[in-house]
Amino acid sequence: MAKRPLRVILAQPRGFCAGVVRAVDIVERALEIYGAPVYVRHEIVHNKHVVDGLRQKGARFVEKVSDIPTGAVTVFSAHGVSRKVEDAADDRGLQVIDATCPLVSKVHVEAQRYARQEYEVVLIGHAGHPEVEGTMGQVPGTVHLVSNVDDVARLEVADPAKLSYVTQTTLSVDDTREIIAALKSRFPEIRGPDVKDICYATQNRQTAVRLLAAKSDVILVIGADYSSNSNRLREIGDEAGTASYLIPDAGSLEPAWLEGAESVGITAGASAPEDLVEGLVDRLRDMFDATVTNLDGIEENVTFKLPRELTGADEHAV
Repeated sequence: MAKRPLRVILAQPRGFCAGVVRAVDIVERALEIYGAPVYVRHEIVHNKHVVDGLRQKGARFVEKVSDIPTGAVTVFSAHGVSRKVEDAADDRGLQVIDATCPLVSKVHVEAQRYARQEYEVVLIGHAGHPEVEGTMGQVPGTVHLVSNVDDVARLEVADPAKLSYVTQTTLSVDDTREIIAALKSRFPEIRGPDVKDICYATQNRQTAVRLLAAKSDVILVIGADYSSNSNRLREIGDEAGTASYLIPDAGSLEPAWLEGAESVGITAGASAPEDLVEGLVDRLRDMFDATVTNLDGIEENVTFKLPRELTGADEHAV
């Protein structure tokens, strides 16, 4: 029986961003240099497949510094950590390698600069997200967390003339636009970063999904259900009027979603590796007479350097 034709359109860009590539490389490089086990505080990135792969190579993931043996080689995840976590690691004599995304570190530096100038800081982000917890814990002064326009209306600050804002990196310009407008309306003197400081990868992937939605009957987003940026990609597809589903891998695809569809768009969150995209494409080829094309989009060429501790293997080998 002949297979039904299906057009498969791959978003560009999709999947791993430079910060995730760097974080995964850091764990793999640390394992090569120091040997297993290497301890990682929190999941290095929000993707079970990536974490499981590193665990098989000898990484051990923990949520608390107190679970790490004294003096052990330890990696801080891409999301960043608070000063309290850094101090606890120092107290245990841990050999720390920091995999915090450089764009997250930039937010930390900006917020700290405002705090030194005695500004209160408004952090636009999601409560409970590890990046938000890390950023709030890096600022010595007052930090107010806002997630929506209603939170802005409820803000109580000491001095409206001494107020600043920063944003969680996994939020795009579009995600934060209304909140920033509300902040500037209520606090005209508020200071904040330039739009160019928004994470390039978040914005690029969201822009690509909007283009994908215009060409697809269904959108499949590969990513973890606890990944902020992956969930947002699915939401954007839905908001654009295209039925969109978030799945961790090809095995989670429900054939019913594709009934009557002539085209399906595929993208992946910033923590999802390309082999998961390839696996989904292979499954669609098994089910349909699939033709695969790449959507025209932004070509990313951003790379981040590894920490100095990992750039001289011969000096560190044990």
